[in-house]
Amino acid sequence: MRSVAELQKIVDSATVAKTVFELRPDYLALLIAVDNITPSPSDSSSDQLLQSAETIAKARIASTVVTEIPEIKGWRETYKSFGAKPKKYQSSIEALTRRAITGTGLPRINRLTDIYNAISVSYNICLGGEDLDAYIGYPRLVRATGDERFETKNGDERPEKGEVVWCDDGGVTCRNWNWRQCVRTQLRDETTSALFILDALAPVTREKLEEAGEELLQRLREGSEGLVVAKRVIDVRDGVDS
Repeated sequence: MRSVAELQKIVDSATVAKTVFELRPDYLALLIAVDNITPSPSDSSSDQLLQSAETIAKARIASTVVTEIPEIKGWRETYKSFGAKPKKYQSSIEALTRRAITGTGLPRINRLTDIYNAISVSYNICLGGEDLDAYIGYPRLVRATGDERFETKNGDERPEKGEVVWCDDGGVTCRNWNWRQCVRTQLRDETTSALFILDALAPVTREKLEEAGEELLQRLREGSEGLVVAKRVIDVRDGVDS
């Protein structure tokens, strides 16, 4: 099990490239590293969270279409700014919202993933989770060269040149900012240590971002006694890697 100091080093070593902030100076990232998670399949409590998130999503679209929800519209415009077509590549919150309002509803995967998906939809914030035991080095958000490795279940892919990607020393961990995660670091039923990344653009405030992070930790603690936690918010004033 990692100590608080070890987890803090991971989040403190994370960087966001200057070229990313040039696209969106208002971008905020909340990184939360946790260890000593008790693994669990989906259960009644995580299902209840997902049901609540589905209800919130359906109420949200009662007066507007999905693409005009301000938080989703902001990501669509940002994707366009680095060449990703929103019709082909949807931000994680748009994809989850669309799932939440359909007959199929949000996916039930495992308790850990269910919790963060429910919080993502409830707060209308992009939220992803990576298995820290599969992570290599420290998180970086950069504009891709196009030569990086992105592992999928069907083999390796390469991101587009200029695409915004999260990566570690082993390659791209998430393409198109928050569109799709690689298979190497995806959360599994047996995951006990994770890195959560909460991405936010205006109109999401820092306060709302941190509120979502606190609820995530609250839900994780309900099933994992002795959870070890470290966190950090990155904005345009720090975390920049030229």
